[in-house]
Amino acid sequence: MSVEPPSSGRPTGPPSGPLSGPSQPPPGGGPPPEPPSGGGEPPEPRRPWWGSVPRVALIATAVVAAVILAVVFTRPDGGGTGASDGGTRTSEGEVFLQPAADAGPDPFTESTAKESSAAPVSPSPTELAPQNAVQGVQGGAPGLYGGTRNVSSCDVEKQITYFKGAPDKQRAFASVARVDPPDVPAYLRSLTPVQLRMDTRVTNHGYKDGAATSYQAVLQAGTAVLVDDRGVPRVRCACGNPLAPPVAQQTAPKASGDAWPSYKSSNVVVVTPAAEPVDVFVMCERDGEWFERHKGDTGTKDRKTEKPDKPSPSVSVTTPTSPTDTTSSEPPTSEPPTSEPESETSSEPPTSEPPTSEPQPPPPGSDTGNGTTDQAPAS
Repeated sequence: MSVEPPSSGRPTGPPSGPLSGPSQPPPGGGPPPEPPSGGGEPPEPRRPWWGSVPRVALIATAVVAAVILAVVFTRPDGGGTGASDGGTRTSEGEVFLQPAADAGPDPFTESTAKESSAAPVSPSPTELAPQNAVQGVQGGAPGLYGGTRNVSSCDVEKQITYFKGAPDKQRAFASVARVDPPDVPAYLRSLTPVQLRMDTRVTNHGYKDGAATSYQAVLQAGTAVLVDDRGVPRVRCACGNPLAPPVAQQTAPKASGDAWPSYKSSNVVVVTPAAEPVDVFVMCERDGEWFERHKGDTGTKDRKTEKPDKPSPSVSVTTPTSPTDTTSSEPPTSEPPTSEPESETSSEPPTSEPPTSEPQPPPPGSDTGNGTTDQAPAS
């Protein structure tokens, strides 16, 4: 019996493409899907979730906001508002009160302050001034600093040893002091250990997340510090923190922290650079005895001296006119400031404006840019 060949109009096997008819019913016995409308054209494919323009815009906005917050809260300067204090940051215009023995937030090192004492003194009375006025005292004024004769208020060699064991902290310290990290030991040995006799405003620094933070602070009288050759505080011995001149403020400072019994905002002073390098600091002991300490010496060369004519340093009062940036604070220098060197009664606080008196020309080969503009401007 012969077999007829298949007709040419019918396929001999299964189709190579999808069936045009309805697919088999889905599992579970549900009704089959309805055929597509519009002449049998296939339905438009479903867009993925990321293909929606509104969704993309919303997600992009959220990502940008997260990045901005991350940058603000991880900046070493705390977003320009202050420094870390146990997880919080000081607000604009806030000044952190630091008792003499308190290490404070985020210390660079352990305390290197030695047992010593200094007779506190209040600045001489001044005329009525705005609450944000600055009382400046020259760094070389007799009686500005005190301590104990033949006793260093700070163990400088111990401070150097701490930094040798913590190179990251030494680099952060050097960045504030504006010296190369290997020069930190020589820099510390060039400073003079003293104790404050007045509550003193400074820009203090802490160490956090591998970098130096900065915040405004008032150091209590009796605090052990290292000062440069112009008498400006550069290191706080209770914590190893580098110090810089304070930032001028347009409003009355808002004190934060625990105040000591003798604290009065009207008695706080700012140390201004001495007109010339200080070779000998005239200091006072708690019992009222006076002695001299040579620049960079740790007390080995101390000798008694006569009581100065004006044992309480005179101050000059000015009102800030514009804020400044602490990052521009200069390290110790032997160059003269722009103000005219006069007696201590005419000492001027930091200034960002020309002084009223005629400036004295600098000696040959000197540069008058010594960083005094980083503090409060002169009246």
